[in-house]
Amino acid sequence: MRLLRREMLRSASGRLCLLVVLVLALLVPSGFALAQASSKVTVPGFWDPNRRPERPDLARLNAIRFLTEEDYPPFNFKGPDGQPIGFNVDLARAICTELSLTCTIQVRRFDTLVEALEENRGDAVVASLAITPSLRKRVAFSDRYYRTPARFVATKDFPPADVTPETIAGRRVAVVGGSAHEAYLRAFFAEVAIRAQPNLEAALNALRTGDADLVFADGIALAFWLNGSGSGGCCAFRGGPFTESRFFGEGVGIAVRRENDALRLAINHALFRLWEKGVIADLYLRYFPVGYY
Repeated sequence: MRLLRREMLRSASGRLCLLVVLVLALLVPSGFALAQASSKVTVPGFWDPNRRPERPDLARLNAIRFLTEEDYPPFNFKGPDGQPIGFNVDLARAICTELSLTCTIQVRRFDTLVEALEENRGDAVVASLAITPSLRKRVAFSDRYYRTPARFVATKDFPPADVTPETIAGRRVAVVGGSAHEAYLRAFFAEVAIRAQPNLEAALNALRTGDADLVFADGIALAFWLNGSGSGGCCAFRGGPFTESRFFGEGVGIAVRRENDALRLAINHALFRLWEKGVIADLYLRYFPVGYY
């Protein structure tokens, strides 16, 4: 999933979308014009209001050393002043504010983050780290705070208002060959005509040229494309979101050392409170003007 989105960010449309995100994130005051988008953008939530986590004892917790990266916009990237910013970074700072704790944020290469956590060079990793069975053996995860759904995209004049196996039977669907998205189509949309492509750009080009009726791919990458110049305003999401864990993962959480359950519980408490107060929704609207849900 991360590779699909990095590919979009290297494209012209991805770079334009990132510029839009930066303008919104850096220039628009929190809770101002962005709040008006809430009627058009679906903000996902992953917390049960009837299961409020208790505030843990923070007597032994004075600070949190967060580890992140700066090469995954709009989640983690370098701001104009050289300091890390992004959805994950702002969320980490909001967690510390909610818990009344001091925060530090260290930037490292993504492939070194878990090792640095295990070696006690930091207390928590907030870098869009996917919750997987293999990582669960090394670290403990907070509650998930976002998921990456799969979505369909079609031209705006595409007839079916919704997308189901029945409504798009026989339609040509472009998808990245060998991906979880192709496997999902073959399992649940067996009647579509799959057009496997070498990468996402090729799949989107098939849609633009009329060689495909729809594209099925990573929702975040598609949101970038829809909001960029590459789409030319041609297209829109159809159906979904699709979030089956067996194909698209359990979601993203904040990683802590397995023995540090006090910090994990504190982060869970803070995440719930930030969701309850609307802070997470505000961050989502700030960094994702075209929602991916």
